[in-house]
Amino acid sequence: MNEATAVAAPPASEAELLTRAHAIAGLSLTELSEAFDTPLPADTRSGKGWSGQLLERVLGATAGALAEPDFQALGVEMKTLPLAASGRPRESTYVCTVPLDGSAEPRWEDSWVRRKLARVLWLPVEGDPSIPLPHRRVGTAILWSPEADLEAALRTDWEELMERVVMGEVDELSAHLGSYLQIRPKAADGRALTRGVGHDGAPVLTLPRGFYLRTAFTDEILRRHYL
Repeated sequence: MNEATAVAAPPASEAELLTRAHAIAGLSLTELSEAFDTPLPADTRSGKGWSGQLLERVLGATAGALAEPDFQALGVEMKTLPLAASGRPRESTYVCTVPLDGSAEPRWEDSWVRRKLARVLWLPVEGDPSIPLPHRRVGTAILWSPEADLEAALRTDWEELMERVVMGEVDELSAHLGSYLQIRPKAADGRALTRGVGHDGAPVLTLPRGFYLRTAFTDEILRRHYL
């Protein structure tokens, strides 16, 4: 299959997107990679990133590296969700970068976190280390918007975390803060620094940070959907 035919056309509607996602449930990553001419990675440690890119091609995502929802025309973000053998999420889910330079939106309603999570296609994928990457299967997709109570909890976390960022307390942030939403460093190593705001309002260099959803949050989404 050549490159021109290895990427699905963008879905025209949410219904079409969900139909495509349900059609691949139960298929292995090898089956999908062969159908879309995408070689398996030699290093399985890059499996999550690779599987996400593969599923974007399979389903017709268009955003690429742009700071927009993966399915631009639909306003839908896609998140892969590696699952343990128990069926529960294995790890936290990255949402977006934390604006550390004072450019953050002052209201939750306008925040990038809220926009990213307004409409999400969750794609469970087997993630147990005992299953070789090529044999891991895709689960049943969930097209989701946050229920009122979950959004309220996210808003509370976001407001508390961003207050600390605005006050210049970035380097004092702990991953233990936040019931569902947390801030953690997001960098390959300690040498990748970005500009932030210090206690006195002066610019400082600090590690890039990202917003992440705790497994308790994604586990609750799965529980409500399947049970």
